[in-house]
Amino acid sequence: MFKLKKIAPATYLMEKEAGMLVPGLVIATEEIMTEMDFDRPLEQVRNVAFLPGIVRYSIAMPDIHWGYGFPIGGVAAMDPETGVISPGGVGYDINCGVRLALVPETLSCIEGPHGDKLLKRIFELVPSGVGRGHKTIRGLSQRDYQEIASKGARFAIEQGHGFPEDIEHIESNGFIEDADIAAVSERAKEMGKNQLGTIGSGNHFVEIGEVEEIYRPEIAQAWGVEKGQLYLLIHSGSRGFGHQVCQDTLQDFMRKGYAKTLPDPQLVSAPIQSQDGQDYFRAMAMAANFAFNNRQTILYEVRNAFQDVLGIAPEKIRLLYDVCHNIAKFETHEVEGQNRRLCVHRKGATRAFGPGAEELNPIFKKTGQPVLVPGDMGRASHLMVGMANPITFSSSCHGAGRAQSRVKCARSWKGRDIFDYMEKQGVTVMATSGRTVAEEMPDAYKDVDKVVDAVETAKLAGKVARLKPRLVIKG
Repeated sequence: MFKLKKIAPATYLMEKEAGMLVPGLVIATEEIMTEMDFDRPLEQVRNVAFLPGIVRYSIAMPDIHWGYGFPIGGVAAMDPETGVISPGGVGYDINCGVRLALVPETLSCIEGPHGDKLLKRIFELVPSGVGRGHKTIRGLSQRDYQEIASKGARFAIEQGHGFPEDIEHIESNGFIEDADIAAVSERAKEMGKNQLGTIGSGNHFVEIGEVEEIYRPEIAQAWGVEKGQLYLLIHSGSRGFGHQVCQDTLQDFMRKGYAKTLPDPQLVSAPIQSQDGQDYFRAMAMAANFAFNNRQTILYEVRNAFQDVLGIAPEKIRLLYDVCHNIAKFETHEVEGQNRRLCVHRKGATRAFGPGAEELNPIFKKTGQPVLVPGDMGRASHLMVGMANPITFSSSCHGAGRAQSRVKCARSWKGRDIFDYMEKQGVTVMATSGRTVAEEMPDAYKDVDKVVDAVETAKLAGKVARLKPRLVIKG
């Protein structure tokens, strides 16, 4: 349906059609594009190009698949004076993201019964599943929400759920400015009050495994990453709190008629400078700060589990980085030779700042920031380094990307022992729901190795290490 013109390695141009304000840009290899049906998500790439104030391109990453409004794996930058802000360009799970921590041990310490005990203890400490709240961490009060708005992830650390040095290893230091709890509904606050420290459902997880391969030894050494050491990945977001913020805003924007001139009502957006646009940004920033605290609290509980089962002190488990992949942020990027302040929507896409970026802390300013790319629970995940490619506003992919729907995947595994299958792949899985695991089996996803190869070929980010999962908790 769509004709794409190759303009650089793993980089394709979708030419403008009637109504498109900018062309589309697709990061992918020919192999990736022939392995799945791209037409539906590419239609969304085209539709995003209709949004007022969009700058340069409507962009798709190689993990692209269909989403609400924007494709998952979509990036769009907006002029802050003439552009719009779109809840569909952020996603329902605001600041869904990933954090990677390093454990000073090797795979041998989690083999056999030790691994089983560790997995069980994490499962006890970190609630998973639809709507489940934390049993022991107190519910959030109005004052707590106000402190999350003003402090970001420092709120959790001040509760004893981490260490001050963790902050330097979180995107934007774990804090999005202009968050305002007054912009959030009572229903959202009620849904979120017991959900800090919880995974949720769907593709969220806690994963433990080993660093299997090193590709850039000098950067790995700078980050303290060694072949054979244990790692842990945490994937979760703002839970019911962020979901309700998105739902409330979509309903409000629809009711006010913001979708009337758009090719897809799911792209409903308000001008950034309008009161409605500003209100959404404040609520979105609030949910983003909530998500930073959620992942911080999950890491706290996982550190506790390692201490309880293996005697590894929490301070020995070092946070390397935490990245957002469902967010809109104001950033400065070069456009046609000039630096411009833009509102960059990344939905299922990760920031990939390179060496020297002003926002990065000193250790990453020298190397570029870590880019975390979870794959699937059977094959691998990847640690990459940002290359600050201006063509994508310093953005990269956020994961492998779904290759088939949850319904189709669950149907294909019906009647089979999915836990036994994963054990035979060398991965022990624990979950609240067997159906969730069936929906998240490895064949549900593209091959992450091929996806990160496309990202590296396009010079968005470079491979640093390949991570092999061994123990996994799913929602």
